[in-house]
Amino acid sequence: MNRLRGHPWLTLAPLALGGMMVSLDTTAVAVAQPDMQADLGASVGEIQWVTTGYLLALAAMLVVAGKLGDRLGHRRVFLAGTAGFAATSVAIGLSEGIASITALRVAQGVFGALMQPPTLALLRATFPADRLNGPIAVRSGALGIATAAGPVVGGLLVQYSSWESIFFINLPLGIAAIAMGLLVLREARLDTATRSSDPVAVFLLAGTLLALLWGSVQAPEYGWGDVRIWGALAGACVLGAGFCVWEARAPEPLVPLSLFRSAAFSAGVLLMVLVSFVMFGVPFVCTFFLQNVLGMSPVECGVLVLWLTLAMVVAGIATGLLMGRTGSRAPALLGMVITAVAATGLAHATGGGSSLGELRLWFIVLGLGFSSVIVASTHLIVAAAPLRHSGVAGGLQQTAMQVGGSLGTAVLGAVLVARVDALLPARLAESGTELTGPELDEALRSVSLGITPRSFGPGAASVVPDTFVAGMDSALLVSGAVAALAALAGWLLLRRPAGEVASDAEIEVKTMA
Repeated sequence: MNRLRGHPWLTLAPLALGGMMVSLDTTAVAVAQPDMQADLGASVGEIQWVTTGYLLALAAMLVVAGKLGDRLGHRRVFLAGTAGFAATSVAIGLSEGIASITALRVAQGVFGALMQPPTLALLRATFPADRLNGPIAVRSGALGIATAAGPVVGGLLVQYSSWESIFFINLPLGIAAIAMGLLVLREARLDTATRSSDPVAVFLLAGTLLALLWGSVQAPEYGWGDVRIWGALAGACVLGAGFCVWEARAPEPLVPLSLFRSAAFSAGVLLMVLVSFVMFGVPFVCTFFLQNVLGMSPVECGVLVLWLTLAMVVAGIATGLLMGRTGSRAPALLGMVITAVAATGLAHATGGGSSLGELRLWFIVLGLGFSSVIVASTHLIVAAAPLRHSGVAGGLQQTAMQVGGSLGTAVLGAVLVARVDALLPARLAESGTELTGPELDEALRSVSLGITPRSFGPGAASVVPDTFVAGMDSALLVSGAVAALAALAGWLLLRRPAGEVASDAEIEVKTMA
């Protein structure tokens, strides 16, 4: 047993399995939501909060979870998070009301946050910085497989069992991850880690993330002009500024701002935010096109998008091998350029008479770009941070992904809606249809999803597909521009030598068998 504990590649097994639990659950639950809504008699808003509450809790707690691991031990925090995630999953499956399910999903998000930063921190503590590329690539590949399998597994469980079974499946997975973790994970934390807490910093950071993500998530429903959205975003700016001022003066900050003196670390965080912006936003708008315009079934849509995920798995492994020779800079920047080209190519493919072969090709290219950036930027973040802050670094990596993804879906969705809003009235008038007031607003909402309103006659119906595609192509071109600017920003940051970071030799780490 002593020979197993701390073995580098065995350490990867429970960490990858824990990460796969969270990824599998997130994508599988999305498939189950229609059945949950029908079974529980929930409204659309109530069922939306089953996912929104989980994501908000997850994002708000990631950095705090990383700090807890740095202080209490990453093995301990990971195992506690895994046990709590499995237990809340079972409780959700046994619940009968939407209110209790939503509350438990929030708790599940907190436990999910406890699981994620320790996976990168334990890898950082187990592998030397110059050998992290392989384990990070394997971990990313495992998460990609779980993400791809989620809709398939979720669909099968819902179809042949029940929506509750999606949550029950986390129990055996959790037990396996905990058993392996108890056997092979070696604890890593600082002898000199402070035991003080900073509730003000926790409040400011959590408040910033909650306000930012709530405003982003709710903007499509309320509209970007709604005072609640602007109030939330303004609150995020005020709280974020307060957090930075507080942390700059804190003797033991929750997030050491000195980490961002490293060009490598700053570039990694920036690239993670921006690649997540594209990675979540592009599939979000394309799903409506595939199902509502092309008429593909959810299963057919999932199979097409599966090519993107499989490309991510392959590219993740290839990027890990490539970084052993070139470092992280080249794959990160090349991946962003590939992402920009793929998003632009996808806009051209959808706007010029879509063939499934061409769509499949661009989804594959997108997957190659996404994975290259994710693996390389993760390595930049984790390797550039001092070992004593590896938990915080892991939390920031995950937070960057959540923030970027939420902003991507919100902003690209808003671009699509704005373009449809600008084009639809004139096109309807050309077809001989005049709509005003509530009728026009309802038509805009439907067409922005690629849906033809039932009240439309043949002439009006004929303008819907092209109008939606014009809006979607605008969103895709914006995503391509974001990726191109990200590549430029990354190149500018990584031209300079990385900022000074403490070496491992300067950090006294306590390892406990």
